[in-house]
Order: sequence, then structure tokens, then C-alpha cells
Amino acid sequence: MVPEAVSRDGAAMTRVVYVNGRYLAYADARVHAEDRGFQFADAVYEVIEVRDGALIDATRHLDRLARSLGEIAMGMPMQRTALGHVLRECVRRNRVSDGTIYLQVSRGARPRDFLFPGPDVRQTVVCIARPASRAAADARAEAGIAVKTMPDPRWERCDIKTVMLLPASLAKEAAKAEGAREAWFVDTKGFVTEGASSNAWIVDEKGRLVTRPLDVDILRGVTRTTLIDVISRLGLELVERPFSVLEAMGAKEAFVTAATNVVTPVVVIDGVRIGGGTPGPVSRRLRAAFHGEAEHSLPRWPGSDHLSLE
Repeated sequence: MVPEAVSRDGAAMTRVVYVNGRYLAYADARVHAEDRGFQFADAVYEVIEVRDGALIDATRHLDRLARSLGEIAMGMPMQRTALGHVLRECVRRNRVSDGTIYLQVSRGARPRDFLFPGPDVRQTVVCIARPASRAAADARAEAGIAVKTMPDPRWERCDIKTVMLLPASLAKEAAKAEGAREAWFVDTKGFVTEGASSNAWIVDEKGRLVTRPLDVDILRGVTRTTLIDVISRLGLELVERPFSVLEAMGAKEAFVTAATNVVTPVVVIDGVRIGGGTPGPVSRRLRAAFHGEAEHSLPRWPGSDHLSLE
């Protein structure tokens, strides 16, 4: 029997998890004790927004998954059409209308060894779909969030979306302890790299949107990429360059982007109010416009349309 669980907003939900070809009850979902994702963080992942039952920007997420896998010498665990089916089926079986879907691929399980296993070892694939309250996310965006800055302790390949997330977890805990919802990492030159689970943005004194350019120090955010399309369509000015904590504190607006929060205004940085301490018009406009630009891939449910992930 599928166990009942409780989501963060208190709603009851039934969870089914995909693990290596099987759809299992949440309580029965297991991977091997010697899986390399568990022992070496030798795994990559994606988190995709689900909105009205549709996968948001799934094509770009799967493109990034393939890139991350390639950067650590792994191939895709199955054909994209099959992987797309797994994503859609997890959404369907969990009856998720609004929420997220988590997909993780590791190099597989074998007796512990630093060297990679041979081609006979099958990769481990896990997929979990969870509901989330859109109203709660909208309320956070309406109020704005606080962030705490801290030195960036991570490795030099943050462009690969690996499960090596201990620095991000520690940063989130430190931020929470000071009443902030997100942490912004800062490099040795005093420039913001990115959030613990988001990309960082400001609106400068000239009204330009500023975000760090793509390099190995930040993740190539899918929401970031789609937002750049939105910015272009709206005729706004984008400048991809590093910005300092001091510049951010003096900015007209600041915000973060991620699949889990879309565009969420930042109204406090290290205790300093940004733009008067309320969300500004640019971040509000971008949030409102985002889903009109993003790709919506609908599951193969009876009576639904379908966009291919091939």
C-alpha cells in the first residue's frame, strides 16, 4: 500500500518513486548502500517545475542533464523519449498539479573504489514528484525574501549540477539562523557568484538587469536562461557581469531565479533593505511574464495535449 505523507504546506499526498525501472511506494524506494552517488557524490540531478500538470522547460533541463553527465564522463541513462515518459509518469502517479519533479542519475553501485566502474555497471536513476503550494510561493514573492552573504567554499566546477550540496546545505542553515531564506555566495574578489540554490540578480541604478556571466563558478540556470528570453522580449537591458555585495545593497532591486521559485524578489541583504524593503516593479513584471515564455510539456493524460521532449 502506498504510504500517506504530509507536504510542507500540510496537505496530504501519496508518493510514488521511480527507481531503476520500477515505480515503488515512497517507503519502499531504495538504492544500494554502495551507490556512488551516496559514497562519492558521483551523481547529477535536475529539478523541474510542474505547473498545472505541465513540465516547465523540460527540454532545457534535459539538455543540461546531458551536459552535466558529459562533464563527468557519463552518458544519458536511457533515451530522452524514455526519460520523458518517466518524468510524466511520476507526475501522473503522484497527481501533481503544481510542484516539482526531482531526477537524479548516479554512476551506479559497485564495491567502493575511487576509479570509475566498467560499462557493465548500470547507472542508478531516481525520480520523485512532489506537490507544492503555488499560493505560498506567490505570497513569498509578494513579500520578498532576505538573503545572507558568505564566502564561497565550493569546488571550481559549479557549472556541473552534481549532488555535492553540503556547502549549499550549510549555507542555507546559516541563512535560516539569521532569519534569511537564501544565501548568496561571494568569491575572493568580493563579487556575488550565486545563491545556494538559485542565480542572483540586481537591477542597477540605470535600470539595467545585472547577473553574473556564465562560467565555472555558477550553475547554468534553466530559469535564468528562459528569463533572458523574457528580458529580450520585453525590451529590457541585460548586462552580464559580476556585481559586488555593496553594489547589490545599493541596487534598485534584487531577486533570485530557480525552478523552485521562478523569480523571487530579494528585499533584504545582510540586514540592509533593498529598494525600500519591498519588491520592485521590474522583478514583479518578470515574474508575471515568465510562464508566458517558458516551455510547457504536458503529460500524456487522457484528453491532454502533449509536447515531445525529443
